[in-house]
Amino acid sequence: MRRTLCGLLAVSSFFVGAISIASAQHMTLTDKQLLDEMQDTAPAEVVKNATIMNMGADGKMTTVQTGTNGWTCMDPGGAPMCADAGAMEWAKARKNKGSAPQSLGFIYMLRGDNGASNTDPFATGETPDNNWIKTGSHVMIVGAEGKSMMQGYPRDAKANPTKPYVMWPDTPFEHLMLPVK
Repeated sequence: MRRTLCGLLAVSSFFVGAISIASAQHMTLTDKQLLDEMQDTAPAEVVKNATIMNMGADGKMTTVQTGTNGWTCMDPGGAPMCADAGAMEWAKARKNKGSAPQSLGFIYMLRGDNGASNTDPFATGETPDNNWIKTGSHVMIVGAEGKSMMQGYPRDAKANPTKPYVMWPDTPFEHLMLPVK
């Protein structure tokens, strides 16, 4: 259990780092506020049985709810999300700039995101040439096993975030973005 919690904390720091601009402006949420906020981040059954992590004012993550379904939900800087075990493995590999795992992963971001580079998986802020893109309510399919699903989807640097597209095309961390509204 302790090893699992340490792994979750390490991987959750990826999400905090990935949205560094928003994190700098992140308001600390009480555990109750976070639990309320998570309710529309993913389907109710996912959230109900997920591990839920809260980011304190110091940027450290703490467990608010210990889950039983393999999902981890958190709000790193105003972009709440829930990720399955495969997506958490993918996020850890990206954080460490390692090899993308083969396993398939799935992420719910039904409240949308704060934006990210569409071409650079390691960008921490918007620049004139990194094709910053904000996507509304969406889900993500990640991991090398999912690459076969990306055939036929747009791979443009300046993607239309209202339609499905491949984010970070031609990088080890390319993944499918599927807007749901």
